[in-house]
Amino acid sequence: MTDQQNTTHFGFQQVPVQEKQRKVADVFHSVAARYDLMNDLLSGGIHRLWKRFTIEVSGVRYGHKVLDIAGGTGDLAFKFSRLVGEDGQVVLADINSSMLNVGRDRLIDRGAVGNVQFAQANAECLPFPDNTFDCITIAFGLRNVTDKDKALRSMLRVLKPGGRLLVLEFSKPGNPLLGKAYDNYSFHVMPVIGKAIAGDADSYRYLAESIRMHPDQETLKSMMQDAGFAECEFYNMTGGVVALHKGVKP
Repeated sequence: MTDQQNTTHFGFQQVPVQEKQRKVADVFHSVAARYDLMNDLLSGGIHRLWKRFTIEVSGVRYGHKVLDIAGGTGDLAFKFSRLVGEDGQVVLADINSSMLNVGRDRLIDRGAVGNVQFAQANAECLPFPDNTFDCITIAFGLRNVTDKDKALRSMLRVLKPGGRLLVLEFSKPGNPLLGKAYDNYSFHVMPVIGKAIAGDADSYRYLAESIRMHPDQETLKSMMQDAGFAECEFYNMTGGVVALHKGVKP
């Protein structure tokens, strides 16, 4: 939110709060079909290592119930479905119907449907009972949420006591030279690749801008603590280009 509570940021733009959700939806409707391909191209495949580390830190095991928010095309949900087994449950949730449809189709194609459910849900007001999940993940989705504080409180509510929240998100590189190179890549290369492969430069320009508007590592850690999470910590990856934040429900 900005100082004027009726506006918020959409990338570097200021927009009415009620319009941000629609604008973000338009971005992901546009990129859904080629989302995985673009992730591989833009990260050089490193996003798979970031997600693998997230799964390792999650502590998810057989019989657990897991919620993957902004789960998109189902990368994490597929891995979790194997870990929780037939006695567990994974809910793949996304606010965007196009992304959710792609994720559902891919999980069905991979045979991961027996213990996976799908929900079109807003992170700010999750439609689940209190104390439902052993683990919640949100990968590269929190920065697109309009009211992040409200979303964090909603996640805390539906976690079981002792349950973990894992936020995987782009963050702030610690090395200024790396930061400058990352900026050049984000603003000059990403939109070009987005135009060439996905036919959409503007959406990838927004994604680069949204990363810069997202709270840095320490700020997000403080936000999680303010929301009520305990044992909050973060792990920098790729020099801080990406960070994994962990919090536990007391």
